[in-house]
Amino acid sequence: MAGENVIELTDATFDREVLEAELPVLVDFTATWCQPCMTIGAMVAKIADENVGRYKVAKVDIDDCPEIAKRYGIRGVPTVMVFESGEKKRQYVGMTNREMLLKLLEA
Repeated sequence: MAGENVIELTDATFDREVLEAELPVLVDFTATWCQPCMTIGAMVAKIADENVGRYKVAKVDIDDCPEIAKRYGIRGVPTVMVFESGEKKRQYVGMTNREMLLKLLEA
């Protein structure tokens, strides 16, 4: 589930949209077959809508983007990562809540 403020990434767009971003980026690594991912996706979309201009929010379907999943060692979904200044800073694997997602961004 992607909201209008969630960027859907591909192997070709990941570096430009995430690593070259000026804002902190929350990346939701997901899969269409993953039930918990749908719940996280809804929370991520709401965070994106509420924080336009403060954070960049994106999602990666690991089945459609195997190179990115491999590069970041994604072994389970949902996985959420925060990137700042082109580097992965924080990560959370598994089901979580909105407060934890916001803590990841604001840490």
